[in-house]
Amino acid sequence: MTVKIKKIAIFTGNRAEYGLQYPIIRAIADHPDLDYYLLASGAHLQEDFGYTKAEIEKDGITVYAEIKIEFPEDNLTGTVHAIASGIMNMKSVLKELRPDMLLVYADRFEGFAAVISGTQMGIPTAHIEGGDITEGGALDDSVRHAMTKLSHLHFTTNEEASDRILKLGEESWRVHNVGFPVIDLIVQGNFASTAELESRFGWDLKKPVVIFTQHSVTTEFDMAGTQLKPALKALQMIAAEGVQVIVTYPNNDAGGQKIIEYIDELKSRNLENIQVYPSVGRYYYHGILHHCGKNGVCVGNSSSGIKETPAFGCPAVNVGSRQKGRLRADNVIDTDYDTDDILSAIKKALYDLEFRKMCANCVNPYGAGGTGEKIAGILAATEINLALLQKKMTY
Repeated sequence: MTVKIKKIAIFTGNRAEYGLQYPIIRAIADHPDLDYYLLASGAHLQEDFGYTKAEIEKDGITVYAEIKIEFPEDNLTGTVHAIASGIMNMKSVLKELRPDMLLVYADRFEGFAAVISGTQMGIPTAHIEGGDITEGGALDDSVRHAMTKLSHLHFTTNEEASDRILKLGEESWRVHNVGFPVIDLIVQGNFASTAELESRFGWDLKKPVVIFTQHSVTTEFDMAGTQLKPALKALQMIAAEGVQVIVTYPNNDAGGQKIIEYIDELKSRNLENIQVYPSVGRYYYHGILHHCGKNGVCVGNSSSGIKETPAFGCPAVNVGSRQKGRLRADNVIDTDYDTDDILSAIKKALYDLEFRKMCANCVNPYGAGGTGEKIAGILAATEINLALLQKKMTY
């Protein structure tokens, strides 16, 4: 009997999300019973955020379609408009493509729009990284759990998340703890080497390195600039001591433009030891984290500072409330929006040998790899029928 090749539509809305999806896309592409159709949207298509669609194509990944999302205002009203336009533009592409399944990641407004569009069109939808908790005011929890309740399959990154989804009333056969997908690439050593980092950034790799990204907190978007200032001041102080600093742009949440204004002002001063990039790309970003595991630290409030750094034994300084509640390893130091607090944490992460030793040996709660192949295998084996589409509440 000939097995029907399933058409898997994969939605991606920003650079960080794509970096996490990359091993899944590769595994689906390599599976004999699956074809992928990548739908690029959000910040991937925006020049202000680095037009990272080009990075996708550089990886040899084919973008099937662009999903335009209109974001007319840098505030929560703009987010509502963006979700609405995303739903409608996603609908048009899905109507033409008619995929067997839709695969969407995490908790962002772009992905929320994709899930609403797909599920309301009767397309079986698989959601990755549901069940997590981030209590830091970014609306992530509400959006993530809503996406879970709309979706038909759940791929979690840890056992706690699986348990949480079951407590939301989902049937156990729908829930699969597959681990954190980006660990696949880390295990494979698929990131920039020391020589490539030296060539790309002109570093003296005998000196410590700080990689910094700070996003807005959605419910406090009007405070994004105020919350950023202490960290930028701390970075300038540590750079003045000879530490090499890479600053990257935030994502395109409400408040992101204000953060970019402050970062661009910092860049315009051409300060020694500080470089600014809209995006360094997953390949170089992971190379930097690998190096920071030996001589550096990851700073800011990106989820990558919590979820990816343990795999490299890299110390992380988590600034502010955005990642509050996130499951984490022992390599994370939490700080408030305070220059002295941030600077002290950076110095501890760089120079406290006992702490660095602990980071190097910390247990990663997000698995040990093989996630892409697990997801591809489950997608291929899942029968598409009414039992999949007609969800039941277990409580």
